Amino acid sequence: MARPRKCRRICQEPEYALFKPEGVTAMETVILSLDEFETIRLVDLEKKTHEQCAAQMEVSRTTVTEIYERARYKIADCLVNGKHLAIRGGDYRVCGGETERCCGRCSRAVPAGEMADIPKGENIMRIAVTHENGKVFQHFGHTAQFKLYDAEGGKVIHSVVVPTLGSGHGALAGFLKTAHVDVLICGGIGGGAQDALKQAGIQLFGGVQGDCDAAVAAYLADELAYIPDVHCDHHDHEHGEGHTCGSHSCGHH
Repeated sequence: MARPRKCRRICQEPEYALFKPEGVTAMETVILSLDEFETIRLVDLEKKTHEQCAAQMEVSRTTVTEIYERARYKIADCLVNGKHLAIRGGDYRVCGGETERCCGRCSRAVPAGEMADIPKGENIMRIAVTHENGKVFQHFGHTAQFKLYDAEGGKVIHSVVVPTLGSGHGALAGFLKTAHVDVLICGGIGGGAQDALKQAGIQLFGGVQGDCDAAVAAYLADELAYIPDVHCDHHDHEHGEGHTCGSHSCGHH
């Protein structure tokens, strides 16, 4: 089985995400992923070495070289052949200023609500998972970050890890609403938070354990094991019988 690709750490999403040659209307669009954009920013604009770039993005130097060469080719293709360039997608997480390698332009200076306000396209389902080291974090009210997945046609097309920046129980539901989240997958969660999510129109699947990516894949396949009456009192979890998502067809939207 192939190893899952590690999310590349980027400082922030680009302010400008679409470039078009003047006078060109109907032309192929080249997609530059955000991790590709980040290597261009760090190497060509910030003048970092590939080794320094790799340390900041938390990947290997070889991976940075591959990403960088791919990005340069795409940009050259657009410049020479007059194609549109769109920056979106990729396997990345947005930096929360959590390491000494941070460049100072990351999300730690951005308010939680603004950080979560990530545009969502039409016909896209956005799924949030409480996240810690790739696993489903088990205490909703204490989660430090969510991994957001955009899915279309039953497949994940984009994912990103975003920090909650210290948001507590009461603010997290608003954080997710601002992030345009449709579905939350988590471990334990209290009754007050469940009510807040319901009011925000966010569908909840609690009592989930294990790998975040695997949980989302199971949800999209109507195979997610969750607990409908999940409860969390910050000390233990009172779990009932496991439940399979497919029996309620809750994966169909």
